[in-house]
Amino acid sequence: MKVILFAITLFLTGCASTNGIAVFSFSNAEVQSLLNKQMPNLTENVNLMGLPVQLNVNDINVNIGPDNRDVISLGLDTGAEINAFAFKYPVRLTFQIEGSPYYDSEQKAVFLRNLNLLDSSVEAGNYKGNLKPLNNEVMNLLNAFLAANPVYKLDMNNPKVALLSKVPLDMKVVEGAVQLVPRNWSN
Repeated sequence: MKVILFAITLFLTGCASTNGIAVFSFSNAEVQSLLNKQMPNLTENVNLMGLPVQLNVNDINVNIGPDNRDVISLGLDTGAEINAFAFKYPVRLTFQIEGSPYYDSEQKAVFLRNLNLLDSSVEAGNYKGNLKPLNNEVMNLLNAFLAANPVYKLDMNNPKVALLSKVPLDMKVVEGAVQLVPRNWSN
């Protein structure tokens, strides 16, 4: 009987202390750091009007919760090389996209989905403007990449984070950070 009471006391203490776990959050800089490490994996060949294009991401800028919205905005500065008629033409592409973050409890990671293209520009030689066919190709590539690669992965070597990840979590986006908090339990 004492063992059962002890186990119930431990369980209730665990539930009470779960509510006391501090909010875990990560910032623009942490997401940007992870994405910068993953960017070499985004180098990809795409086709533009039948011409092969080698795409490389040079720089990325992250903005979590702009205007207090539940989104993460990414600014991408990419370089591309169009191969046509035995010549290579360098092209600079910039994109501003945003997506909805979601927490995957199995992978202990935050991913982006529902990507929207906010702005894009193309610079090739003396040309500056927008090239719609390339936008679609790059958006398809980014959607596939971000569906498979998280924008943030919990550090399971951190004991506090490992403990936090064992309970159901809610995610909240605030300006400049994503917060993960234990879900309120009603006993």
